[in-house]
Amino acid sequence: MDPASSDSPDDNQTRERQRSASGCTDTDADVHLRVICYDETVRKLDHYYGIVKRQLLQNQSISLGIFPSTSQDHRVGDVRTSIYCAASIWSLFQAYRRIDDDRGKAYELGQSCVKCMRGILTCWMRQCEHVESFKKGQNPKFALHAKFHLLTGEEVISSEEYGHLQIDIVSLYLLFLVQMITSGLQIIYTMDEVTFVQNLVYYVERAYRTPDFGMWERGSKYNNGTPELHASSIGLAKAALEAINGCNLFGEKGASWSVIFVDIDAHNRNRSIFETLLPRESSSKNVDVSLLCAISFPAFATHDQMLYSKTRNQIVSLLEGKHGFKRFHRDGYGTVLEDNKRRYYHIAETKVFEKIECEWPLFFLFMIIEGMFKGNEEQVEQYKNKLKPLVKRDKWGDPVVPKYYYVHRDQVNLERSEPGSQGRQPSSEGNPRNLFLWGQSVWIIASLLMDGLLHINELDIIRRHLPSYNRPRKGGRYSAFQRTRYMKESKKNRGTASDLVVQVVLIAESMRLQAMMATYGIQTQTPHEVEPVQIWPPRELVKVYQNLGVSEKLGLQGRPTRPIGALGTSKIYRVCGQTVLCYPLVFEVSDFYLSHDMALLIDDIKSELHFVGKYWRLSGRPTVCVLIREEHMRDIHFRELLDLLAQLKTGYCDGLKVRTGRLQNLISSSCIEHLDFMSALDIDLDIKPFEQLQHASIGYQSLTDVPRAITYSEDSMSFKDMELQPTHEVINVLRSVSTLHGQTQLLGILLRREGPDFQIDGHPVGERVLALLSQASSLRYWRTVRECTALLSKEVESISPYITTVLVSGKQLTVGYGKDEVLLDRPVQPGGIHDLFYNASLQTHNVVQAVLQQEVVLYCGKLIATHTHLFNGILNIRVGWVIKAMTYYLHDVCHSKETVEGLAPSEVRRLLVKVLSLDEWAQQENQAKWGSSMTTALHRRREVRLTPQQIRVIDGCLGRTPKRFYEKVFNILRKTPLGVRLCDQLLPQHPTISEMSSGELNFALTVQSLLNHIQHPEYRQIVVELFSVVATILERNPELKFLHVLNLDQIFKDAFKMFLKDHGREWTDDASTFYNASHVVVSSYLARAVVNFMLTGDMRSEIEEGLTCKVS
Repeated sequence: MDPASSDSPDDNQTRERQRSASGCTDTDADVHLRVICYDETVRKLDHYYGIVKRQLLQNQSISLGIFPSTSQDHRVGDVRTSIYCAASIWSLFQAYRRIDDDRGKAYELGQSCVKCMRGILTCWMRQCEHVESFKKGQNPKFALHAKFHLLTGEEVISSEEYGHLQIDIVSLYLLFLVQMITSGLQIIYTMDEVTFVQNLVYYVERAYRTPDFGMWERGSKYNNGTPELHASSIGLAKAALEAINGCNLFGEKGASWSVIFVDIDAHNRNRSIFETLLPRESSSKNVDVSLLCAISFPAFATHDQMLYSKTRNQIVSLLEGKHGFKRFHRDGYGTVLEDNKRRYYHIAETKVFEKIECEWPLFFLFMIIEGMFKGNEEQVEQYKNKLKPLVKRDKWGDPVVPKYYYVHRDQVNLERSEPGSQGRQPSSEGNPRNLFLWGQSVWIIASLLMDGLLHINELDIIRRHLPSYNRPRKGGRYSAFQRTRYMKESKKNRGTASDLVVQVVLIAESMRLQAMMATYGIQTQTPHEVEPVQIWPPRELVKVYQNLGVSEKLGLQGRPTRPIGALGTSKIYRVCGQTVLCYPLVFEVSDFYLSHDMALLIDDIKSELHFVGKYWRLSGRPTVCVLIREEHMRDIHFRELLDLLAQLKTGYCDGLKVRTGRLQNLISSSCIEHLDFMSALDIDLDIKPFEQLQHASIGYQSLTDVPRAITYSEDSMSFKDMELQPTHEVINVLRSVSTLHGQTQLLGILLRREGPDFQIDGHPVGERVLALLSQASSLRYWRTVRECTALLSKEVESISPYITTVLVSGKQLTVGYGKDEVLLDRPVQPGGIHDLFYNASLQTHNVVQAVLQQEVVLYCGKLIATHTHLFNGILNIRVGWVIKAMTYYLHDVCHSKETVEGLAPSEVRRLLVKVLSLDEWAQQENQAKWGSSMTTALHRRREVRLTPQQIRVIDGCLGRTPKRFYEKVFNILRKTPLGVRLCDQLLPQHPTISEMSSGELNFALTVQSLLNHIQHPEYRQIVVELFSVVATILERNPELKFLHVLNLDQIFKDAFKMFLKDHGREWTDDASTFYNASHVVVSSYLARAVVNFMLTGDMRSEIEEGLTCKVS
């Protein structure tokens, strides 16, 4: 590096020391060398100090300490740039701490860094009302701003004019805040600030379900104002949550009430969805260089080597150029063809930017930093050499990093025809007169690392770059993401803690239940026996957490009333001197009927244990409370519960290591969370611990003494005609009807007509429905249970996260039926669930569908997280159609007289799995056993082979497509200038293929929306097969091109006519014989019809001149 422009007194002292050292004896040689190295280090540090002063601190706001994005901007401060500038200054501060006498420079740098971080905090704290509103609904208009006035900190641009919602910025701030506080800087001064930072944690906790505008501030790549779920934002949030959990914002001298707490379940959802999205960035961006900041410095959000390598390699192979990295494909920012006067692009405009995207040298610097952390000297040298010719110099000789390099207008066409062939021009931002401060700050960090002045452990004090088991262990009273190193990698079980032991405490509701369990060798404890430890329902813990982050002065109301998940209930808590263990949500007796199905509960207990075992990341073992209630004894599946408890006693549960025992013996090895913030609050909590049932005598000694639930059945009768009768007639009929289903129908008519407060024989209708629900629940008469639940408009608890899980898995979700289907392409807030399922059209179609569809959505959300393969080829999960597939299988394949709504919830879930796994068993004669609880009819038909038509109906209902299907449709569109017609709907060539790419998720969703117009599932599958046939013909005959609209309906009719003619049959509208033909037969007729369609004039003229068409 160049020396400082003039000699300082320190330089003269250095030369004096060197002269005096020249007369040293050999015994002083080591000391002499150390002095020379020390002086060289000081010289280098002073050189960088000069650069930081001239390039960064010169542009720091004198009032707030924040920075603009470029040095010529004297009005707008940019939060992202400010954070990176602060990180750069802090890096030099860390480097100076190595030497004995820095002459006050380290202190100056540290205080400049503190001022910047506090300036950002000050700006955000003025928007407390935004934070509180955002916590409730994640509405972009309540997002914390990313830009402020440089001097006053006032808002400079509204949320309507700019995409402020950038979750990654807030996460980045929290991440560096922890790094800097851990290094010893005092950034947070007051408890008001601690409270606000706790609310920033709440702000980012729901990143996994919050579409934002991402690092590039534009949302989707179409730049049309649409936010998206971005993997980079979710990854930054995950890293920030891990870093700040248990952090004392006042540093080592802080009290217990200045500690930050993180919801471990929210962290896990961010982790899960981040890893699900990778290597994709979002729905519109398959690859984006912003992911580099998530998987590497500064976030290090994943240590899954396979995911990391796959994502990194995709970024390098698809986005790297000679002058830097492209941000993403078809990025128009900075190109000569972008219209700077317009905020948004026109439809299909992104096509014009293809292959001329700007290249950013900034990301060569990130690759250098990554190489330093990986110890990869070859990578560091490689990108150092690539960067060297791109960096400019200012009048002091200081390096200047251009913001990006663009293709000159005169060379656009040449660059498009041969990408990488043309030279590029540097942007106006990032020249000596107008510094690009983000680039300069990252250059300083990279240079300090390369010159050996800064060690990676000084840049990453909390060791984010190491897997959690290799990080220095945190002491203290708070949980930390530091699991032990017991990881066993395999294809099926990547990253599971194979030697982790899940501790299980068995709690019996009463002494007589405990005594009865003991007769079967199952040792349990009652709530009295575990005292002084209290057993709490999870809702009571929610009450405690609601007091975390509350400030009347700031207008902040603390933690939103979100349920505590499976990981959160696996900690033991110390609250106000009490020790508390919460039982999981699956044991909560909710208003919704799922909690009444013992078989479902047994499956859920197993799933809960395996979930905790797989995703536990904290120090200490998880402790799961299994709650056994007396009502479980009366269930027909109670013996299965006994079998499960006996299995737990062996120390294993389907391969998972468990340990059962007395709670007092398990506490010492448990994960214990101290909720010390409660000690500083003067609040009288109304906590209701789980109470032990009291009985006069112990009572039941064995299962034979337990009153059993009877298997109830009744004749079904429809009272739909009563809808037209007057109210008094309905009441008279109700008095004479004894069947539960009949009463439910009649009460439903009265409830809709007169309302819940209408009196019948002195009892309101609403109360009558509740009583009927209770009676049906005790009898396990599921049809009436579902009908009553729907009439009372009840909702499944915590269904929103499962909807989000489906969506971020690259799927869409559709609820409802027919024209009234509601498409979900973004997460739904909990407050919107009711209106989603209890809309007029769904109620009119079938009142039970409101709850049955919720049930299926819940099962799909759970299955897609653990059995992703079941949804292969399904892009849009249309819940109403999935239920149709289940109904079809039950009636037409199994010939059962039962209805789906009449099955137990556990049987509905097994039926759903059966239908989703069609590809695995439909063509096999010998099939595996599918659940002991499934109906007898289902068992009888278990080994029957499905016909081609049955397979097509089920696959059509599910909307399943073969591999590379959407790529084939894209290729067809390329050869079809006037588009494809299906069911009177046109899929045009443009803007479809000009706006989207073949591998893009949004294109696949566009094709799905076309297919969704088909109302017959078997015809839908025939159309899917037809697309594949057309694509095959075009692949083998690349010279072909359709001159007119490709009419798929007409081609199908022609194929069906040929099929009937060959089989000597007259024309009929009933195509079931064709649907029932094998795939090979159908494909051959479709191919003949396509060729005939071409030969009637809808093809290129050169084919008519003698070229043959290859079909076989």
